[in-house]
Amino acid sequence: MTLVTLLLLAVALGTDAFSLCLALGLAGITRRQGLLLVLVILVMHIVMPVIGWWAGEWLGSIAGRWAALIGAVVLVYLGLKMTVYSLREGQETVDISSVASYGGILLVGVSVSMDALSVGFSLGATGAALFMTALVFGIVAGTMTALALVIGRQVGIWVGQRAQLVGGLILVGIGLRLVM
Repeated sequence: MTLVTLLLLAVALGTDAFSLCLALGLAGITRRQGLLLVLVILVMHIVMPVIGWWAGEWLGSIAGRWAALIGAVVLVYLGLKMTVYSLREGQETVDISSVASYGGILLVGVSVSMDALSVGFSLGATGAALFMTALVFGIVAGTMTALALVIGRQVGIWVGQRAQLVGGLILVGIGLRLVM
């Protein structure tokens, strides 16, 4: 996998966190909560692909090419799901009280990192470099989270919807590229 492909995939994975954190920035999350959220999302975007990687590597050794194909299908599915969600009208707003506690912040961090688990599975099946991949995912997701919290106070929620649409399309493209 090239560095450009890796960065595009990392950005696509970070769009969930970006979208959510734009809304949290608009809702007025505190600086302390924001810093904790950035840290949790950064760590979860490193840990989740590693867990998925091990599962994907195991399946890859058993199923060979079929595992890579399954991984690509998972990426396309996630991308299409993100794209469809971003095109829905009347999305729910984010309730700021749901992330006010440490448990809420952890839950939000895990929830926006679940797609990284599936992507880790896909990458494990294709044999990408684990350490660099997970580290790039974490750094990009953490950076996108921090930027979204800052930007969220000044930009409308429509940016979050557009970011998720672009992220979904990137995942579909990378998934299709893995098949070919």
